[in-house]
Amino acid sequence: MRKSSPALRLILPVAGIGIFLAIARRSMSGPARNLSVPQPAKAVDLHRYLGRWYEIARYENRFERGCDGVTADYALRPDGLIAVVNACRKRSSRGVTRVATGRAKIISGSRNAKLRVSFFGPFFFGHYWVLDHGDDYEWSLVGEPSGRFLWILCRDPIPSAATFENLLNRARAMGYDTTRLRRTQQHPS
Repeated sequence: MRKSSPALRLILPVAGIGIFLAIARRSMSGPARNLSVPQPAKAVDLHRYLGRWYEIARYENRFERGCDGVTADYALRPDGLIAVVNACRKRSSRGVTRVATGRAKIISGSRNAKLRVSFFGPFFFGHYWVLDHGDDYEWSLVGEPSGRFLWILCRDPIPSAATFENLLNRARAMGYDTTRLRRTQQHPS
């Protein structure tokens, strides 16, 4: 019986893990809902973007299934990365809170509009693109390059109907199917 080389014994498991991760990542993300994701429209002033955001609507995804009262808090860390704390309430805007803590790194040359976010260590990351934002940083449209995810965020947990309609129009203009958005229920502060 022929023995395999040490290099081959190392490459096969690593290749198997890579294939598994690629399949898992693809199955986790669902179908693309925007086949032509635009580049971010504006630079982001990081210090103005930090703080609390309320999720107003999103494309449904596995990691937020059943979540309402969703918030995202961003803060600058001493190491230059951004601390990310996402919270949601299960089954209602007043349900049990679930929290996920991660970190984000700004992608060089992106005018602070593209980040890589990790909640599960250095090997599992997601793209976070600030596609557009208000000049006053009161709202933000967030996506990523695959077109599978979209989030509409506001500083106000319950924006006016006119503001929400304006944000839907902006998302449509970027090629997103807004009929597929799930409106996030928020409890007034």
